[in-house]
Amino acid sequence: MADRCSWCGVGVGLDDGWRAFEPAGARRAAFCRLEHVFPWTFRGAHWDAGDFDEPPELGEGPPRCSQCDAELGEVRIVLVRHRDDARIADAFCSTEHMADWAKSGGRWRSA
Repeated sequence: MADRCSWCGVGVGLDDGWRAFEPAGARRAAFCRLEHVFPWTFRGAHWDAGDFDEPPELGEGPPRCSQCDAELGEVRIVLVRHRDDARIADAFCSTEHMADWAKSGGRWRSA
């Protein structure tokens, strides 16, 4: 196991789960399920120290917040979905917007 879920403590393998990064603050968190992002944020978002360690082509995620569509500056949260060898990044202007996005189903939410 590469990480432990920041909410429930279950091991999260390198080829599964979600990794959140705040590159400007060198902070990170891991989640075994997308549903764990919301309670983790609600209870205070306790980050671990760590750098953005995803493939370079992901950069710092998309240039706009995936929740509110605001243009992102240097301070951003990047959430990366790990599924086998695939990596899919979304970016947010705050942990609260990341949690709201996750609570509403993430990329699979209804319009």
